Amino acid sequence: MKKINKKEDIIKISVIGGSQVDNEIYDLAYEVGKEIARNGAVLVCGGLSGIMEASCRGAREEGGLTVGILPTENENDANKYVDIKIPTGMGYARNVPIIISAHAVIAIDGSCGTLSEIGYALTYNKPVIGLKTWEVRPYYSENTPFIIRAKTAKEAVRIAIKEAKDYIKNHTG
Repeated sequence: MKKINKKEDIIKISVIGGSQVDNEIYDLAYEVGKEIARNGAVLVCGGLSGIMEASCRGAREEGGLTVGILPTENENDANKYVDIKIPTGMGYARNVPIIISAHAVIAIDGSCGTLSEIGYALTYNKPVIGLKTWEVRPYYSENTPFIIRAKTAKEAVRIAIKEAKDYIKNHTG
């Protein structure tokens, strides 16, 4: 993992997606986690199974830092690859801090919970990079997608890092 010298250098990327996934999607999330750690960013997620576990596992194996913002009050509900466990007791409402905590969001697969997180990301002007996930467009334009599409884990993280740096430059002191 890249050494972080000052707090301005810390990039946080939220990885969102379903808690039940097939092997292909699990492997994709695992690779995303590895790439996040290789780029020296912190991985933030909901801390449970599926996409969350796979991405945390990948990040942890590359020496990265993982944060799980849990829906329950019990930090023991976190998957075993979460380093920092934040129990909230908020259920799905914990999706808001998952998004607000990040400088960029990578959405992988997912169902309605993931769609709500994408909605929050767009509400809070966070860049969203999508891998095999929802298509979200305004009704008035088929040419203006709200989600930046990526084809591979490496491409998704490369875009997320760039977008996160732009977000930090434009939205922080």
